[in-house]
Amino acid sequence: QVHLAESGGGLVQAGGSLRLSCAASGRTFSDKTLGWFRQAPEKEREFVAFVTATGGTFHAGSVKGRFTVSRDNAKNTMYLQMNSLKPEDTAVYFCAAYDNSGSGMSARSYNYWGQGTQVTVSS
Repeated sequence: QVHLAESGGGLVQAGGSLRLSCAASGRTFSDKTLGWFRQAPEKEREFVAFVTATGGTFHAGSVKGRFTVSRDNAKNTMYLQMNSLKPEDTAVYFCAAYDNSGSGMSARSYNYWGQGTQVTVSS
């Protein structure tokens, strides 16, 4: 009943933009830190960005200046605006939520996960 669902992935050319959404249902997530992670085939899951319950944000160095994470608590939704996309951004993107215990940069801290949405950037 409590779940997260990503949408907005797709195929784009290098330099293009995509906006991912993560819709939560079953309960409010307004009190949780929400994060984005990505995983390329045969690679480790990588932290991308998070937004805290109070709206503070942090972005990984590899995406800083290109990606922007935000949230709309009225819609129980988190977003990831991705600009200036590069082929190395190609991955499955996951959204997740946790109760602010542990590091927001660590996937091990999160206790709710979506199914993921594929982002493919062609050169």
